[in-house]
Amino acid sequence: MVEENDNIETVLCEVGGDRLDVFVSNEFSVSRSRASTLINDTLVSVNGQVKKKNYIVQDGDFVEVSMPDIIEYDVQAENLKIDIVYEDNDLLVVNKPQNMVVHPSPGHNSGTLVNALMYHVKFLSSVNGVSRPGILHRIDKDTSGLLLVAKNDKSHLFLSEQIKNHTLDRFYEAVVHGTPKEEKGFVNFSIGRDKKDRKKMAAYPADSTQAGIRNACTHYEVLDSFKNFSHIRLKLETGRTHQIRVHMKAIGHPVVGDPLYSSPKLESFGLQGQCLHARAIGFIHPTTGEHMYFESELPDYFVKVLKKLK
Repeated sequence: MVEENDNIETVLCEVGGDRLDVFVSNEFSVSRSRASTLINDTLVSVNGQVKKKNYIVQDGDFVEVSMPDIIEYDVQAENLKIDIVYEDNDLLVVNKPQNMVVHPSPGHNSGTLVNALMYHVKFLSSVNGVSRPGILHRIDKDTSGLLLVAKNDKSHLFLSEQIKNHTLDRFYEAVVHGTPKEEKGFVNFSIGRDKKDRKKMAAYPADSTQAGIRNACTHYEVLDSFKNFSHIRLKLETGRTHQIRVHMKAIGHPVVGDPLYSSPKLESFGLQGQCLHARAIGFIHPTTGEHMYFESELPDYFVKVLKKLK
């Protein structure tokens, strides 16, 4: 599902008392989760002001929604090479290469991981619609590494709960500028859309109460340090858009090669994107109840950077 071409709609509240997300769901004929997403993305205002989803709508409030059109892409199966690390009747673990988009979006109607999955896998869950079958979580186009994919709706919902409850473990490795003062630590800035550049996300105070800004926590550990750079391991406690990239920039150690949050002038590694790899993933299997853990090798581009640094 891809959103674009905003249409602005306004409704006058005649009888107050509902939460904002409930009001938007009822008055604009969208699902409750869709209403929450619109509110979190700051696409809903009340009397010209952005409010949280639990705001109680009052008599006489003007509720305005910038309603994006929803486009469902006709996703075609494509015989693209993908690295399936593990597969059973409920799920699969895929090692996504750098420079591959996870699912169709504007400018990327083909060549995505979803296109490849539809060719190689007979069944995929339908929870996220026809544009994102089986997709439980995403990593950026230029981030490589492990992704968990659901084959049926039951498994999808079970695994999604683990993501929601922060019990699904995701470990990354990255090369960053400089070396953090503490060998181990965590970053807990909240993350929301950058007010000056809508293509970027930005870090905000952890106690921020602004709509559309969500708490985020990233744990890190320095594995090796070099002159002006370091190799670090990271664990996500939450999974916000660009979380690692934004958090590392916020503490003064942006990811090497990052086109949005780093400084290309300081680099000479010939990278095509950020040096960031989803190294490992751990979760409870939806059918067997077994704890499963998978770890991938560092990709060639990452290894080459480490060799240059050493």
